Amino acid sequence: MNGILPLWKPKGLTSHDCVFKLRKILKTRKIGHTGTLDPEVEGVLPICIGGATKIIPYLSDLKKVYVAKLTLGSTTDTEDATGQILNQLDVDVFPEIETIKKTLNNFTGVIKQVPPMYSAVRVKGKRLYEYARENIEVKRPIREVVIHDIELLSLDEQTNSINLKISCSKGTYIRTLCVDIGAELGYPAHMSNLKRIESDSFIECETFTFSEIEAIVKNEEYQKMILPTSRALDHLDTYLVDEETKRLILFGQKLALPKNKQFIKGIPYKVMYQKELLAIYHIDPENEQQIRALRVFNESRIEGD
Repeated sequence: MNGILPLWKPKGLTSHDCVFKLRKILKTRKIGHTGTLDPEVEGVLPICIGGATKIIPYLSDLKKVYVAKLTLGSTTDTEDATGQILNQLDVDVFPEIETIKKTLNNFTGVIKQVPPMYSAVRVKGKRLYEYARENIEVKRPIREVVIHDIELLSLDEQTNSINLKISCSKGTYIRTLCVDIGAELGYPAHMSNLKRIESDSFIECETFTFSEIEAIVKNEEYQKMILPTSRALDHLDTYLVDEETKRLILFGQKLALPKNKQFIKGIPYKVMYQKELLAIYHIDPENEQQIRALRVFNESRIEGD
């Protein structure tokens, strides 16, 4: 069993919990996730199985898309609805829609964030949430993230809420984004709900719940949910090779820099024979006239079809 299983992670479980549970259901230990989701967040969590775990380093930096509810009127120590309220202010005048749209535009592009105290960021060897539980305030590092787009979905003045669709880079704290947007609108704010609807190239409608996975496993219909490893590498440029070159690649051999394909130094490329994923190659740092393997696959073993 090898390939990508697009899981719909439920609320209440960590990403590690999901991996642990799938190891039991699928009866295999070689499983890994491609990017953490907080326990109280549901959504798309691609799971790599078997030989597909080799591609995890090439997936974690890709774009994520979320649907978030921003609630004005209060901030919490966790920056979401699970925390203790730190500051409250009545929303006497709900912001005008044009003011909201203008404010959202100010948060697109490269922005700076200070991670929340209840987060897994390390400072001096400890996670920030460990300091937070001990009521120790520490200086948090300022990080740059990319907000590709923020779309205003709807407003609910009765609950003082703003529903947003956010496309962003890895490492973005949507909780912090909600707090910062609220501050610019003139109110304390927190993230009251969050759902990840896209992760890398995987979308909500492709995912499977745990109950669906258990039913599929019971009927031994694995092909219904396990996608080819190559499906997760759509973001990489492709180098197509012939059958003779395929044999060399499967042994991990270095190759002369192709004349029919432009390789860029420092950029990985997926190598394919027809529809078969063979390897990930890049320009050899020690000899720029060669390309060498970063990862080698065996499609018949990895894809499980």
